[in-house]
Amino acid sequence: MPGAEERPTLASRLDDLFKMVRPQGRRWTNADVVAELKKVAPSLKVGAVYLSQLRTGKRTNPSHELLAALANFFGVSVAYFFDEQLAESVRTELAAVETMRQAGVRAVAMRAAGMREENLKAIMAIMDQYRQMQGLPPVEDTQ
Repeated sequence: MPGAEERPTLASRLDDLFKMVRPQGRRWTNADVVAELKKVAPSLKVGAVYLSQLRTGKRTNPSHELLAALANFFGVSVAYFFDEQLAESVRTELAAVETMRQAGVRAVAMRAAGMREENLKAIMAIMDQYRQMQGLPPVEDTQ
């Protein structure tokens, strides 16, 4: 992400979660996340301004309790904030989810869930025909 190299690692990783883990297509605000964190852990010491400072690198030493709450909220391991290999893996997965979301793949997949294999093959054949009619290249199955 542009500019991420200039920010401390914790800041860029936290900001990436805000940008990539989104409820129903909209981005979380700092205030939204604080409100959700407080529902689960009312005694957690965090505010929207402090969260903003963590995201921009102005503050760099959050409590372990806050990091654990943020990791739980965004559905990642606490190690995400410290392990570059894990962070890259999470970013790759989240980017793939976002791509699918934008492409409408999720809606198609939800409709296909639970269908018999022969029905899925018929649907894929129809989709292949529509791709061909639209001048799109054929899809190579990886299975």
